Amino acid sequence: VIIQGFRSYRDQTIIEPFSSKNNVIAVNLLSTNSIDVDSCFTNVVGRNGSGKSNFFFAIQFVLSDEFSHLRPEQRQQLLHEGTGPRVVSAFVEIVFDNSDGRIPIENDEVRIRRVIGAKKDQYYLEKKNVTKTDVMNLLESAGFSRSNPYYIVKQGKINELAIAPDSQRLKLLREVAGTRVYDERREESKVILQETEGKREKINELLQDIEERLHTLEEETKELKEFQELDRTKRSLEYTIYDKSLREAQSKIKQLEVRHQEFADTANSQKASMAKLANKIEECETEVKSTTQKREILVNEQQDLYEERQELIKKRTNLELDVSDLTDSVQNDRSVQESNKKELQQLQSTITNTEMELNKLVPDYEKYKETELKYNSRLRICEQLLSQIYAKQGRGTAYKSKEERDAWISRERNKNVESRKIAIDDSRKFIASLRQKLDEALDRRKELWREEQTVDQALQTVDENLKTAERNLMIKAPKATSRGLESLKRVVEEKRIRGVYGPLIENFRCRERFFTATEVTAGNRLFHVIVDTDRTAAQILNHFNYMKLPGEISFMPLNKINPKDIRFPDSPDAVPIIQRLECDEKFKPALKQVFGKTLLCRNIEFASKISKEQDLDCVTLDDVKNINMNLEPIPVIGDQISRKGALT
Repeated sequence: VIIQGFRSYRDQTIIEPFSSKNNVIAVNLLSTNSIDVDSCFTNVVGRNGSGKSNFFFAIQFVLSDEFSHLRPEQRQQLLHEGTGPRVVSAFVEIVFDNSDGRIPIENDEVRIRRVIGAKKDQYYLEKKNVTKTDVMNLLESAGFSRSNPYYIVKQGKINELAIAPDSQRLKLLREVAGTRVYDERREESKVILQETEGKREKINELLQDIEERLHTLEEETKELKEFQELDRTKRSLEYTIYDKSLREAQSKIKQLEVRHQEFADTANSQKASMAKLANKIEECETEVKSTTQKREILVNEQQDLYEERQELIKKRTNLELDVSDLTDSVQNDRSVQESNKKELQQLQSTITNTEMELNKLVPDYEKYKETELKYNSRLRICEQLLSQIYAKQGRGTAYKSKEERDAWISRERNKNVESRKIAIDDSRKFIASLRQKLDEALDRRKELWREEQTVDQALQTVDENLKTAERNLMIKAPKATSRGLESLKRVVEEKRIRGVYGPLIENFRCRERFFTATEVTAGNRLFHVIVDTDRTAAQILNHFNYMKLPGEISFMPLNKINPKDIRFPDSPDAVPIIQRLECDEKFKPALKQVFGKTLLCRNIEFASKISKEQDLDCVTLDDVKNINMNLEPIPVIGDQISRKGALT
């Protein structure tokens, strides 16, 4: 027995040799580590506290089950506690004499060691780590049975057995004889028999189910045999059908081979014609190059025409303003015309009245004319007399002669008549001119009414198209963004905030062919609102928060946007998208911020190459040989290649 660190045995203690008979061991804690044993018999003697009990505890520690399932504090109690350095682990090793081969190991000596610490409890067999179960099975095979624990007799046990009653002694004899094991096994066997009975009943039920299943399976086998017979006939029929169809197919294949040979002959002839066509294609390509040059010239002309169109649009707006002025003047002319009508009616009434009076006065005039002649003759006589009287009286005459006086009277009378005739002719001419002007004004008014109706219809259609476009635009925009734009309109209208120019999409123009490219490039940034300064944006946000308005909104303050100028590649197959956009000069920084690093490319391969070389985003166009040729509408695919490597 070798002990170290176990209870009172601090240092390693070796107790040897043991005799097969009795042994006497004198235990002294102050003695040497090696203790000699008398070869006749073995008894452990010593003073109180010298370690006699701990010696037997050490043997029980290895061989019995009393020191199994130890808690950490119980392990700590088995370690040596005394002066000096602390003991961390302890072991007890028992060396058995196996010269008679009682232990089934081919060694004369068998060493079993148990090592214990604060956190470990291990067994070693021949210096190899083994489990406790292996050690107990080995001891069982050597005769150390757990069912007969009296191979170690503790102190006071013999006295207890001597005074024990007969029933306890019988129990002891059974334990010593090892019959208790058989009693326990019998109880276990009874339990196993009960379980077996239950399993047998279950097996009988399963057998009944299996027999029923077998009966159904037999019926199914009969049906299966019938099915197999029918299946054989079916396969034979299918084989005959397939054989017939195969023969027909082979005949058709032969016919097709003949036709293939004919097509091959025609293909050879067509190859010759294709070679001729290739030459023609080369000639056509040269013509296409020349036409492309012409097309570039036409593009420039188209640009000039576009500018002329803009000027014409301006003139048209001026003409529309003139039309509005004319409508106002027409309204004024209407009022003047009405007043002229009234005057004309008055003149006509006066003319008719004067004509009626004149007709009435004509006979009187004739009468008076006759009387006038009479009176003229008398007047002449009277004038002569008067002149004589004037001469007599010594006054100056007014006229030199009578003829001069008569001439003056006739002149004055003719003057009054002619002036009245001239006034009447002038008034008639003026009335005729007024009627002509009135007719012209009425015709012009009708034309203006028609134009006004067409303009109103056009405006209504434009308004409806604008409203539908705005609705579609709001549907395409995120819900939070559309709500934010509606809230922005409300804030700007109620608070009368200046410097708000609306979303980016409303502040630039482009042709319809580039709609997809701009949408793919900008995305939701099309709905970012352009403002003059960041203070305006902060003011709007304050109103948003105060009024608790719904929606989200992003601002682009022009005073904070300072995009860098990008150097684009000089290639006929790529053009910056910003060159195809039109806007006011003050909004160009915002457009550069969004579209400044994007190119329109011919195809996806060229776009990928340009994106890697120039570190730019690219959007592809379909069926384009030269993007700078902008005569015909070109469909936009909208494949986007990011400079970061992403393809959408």
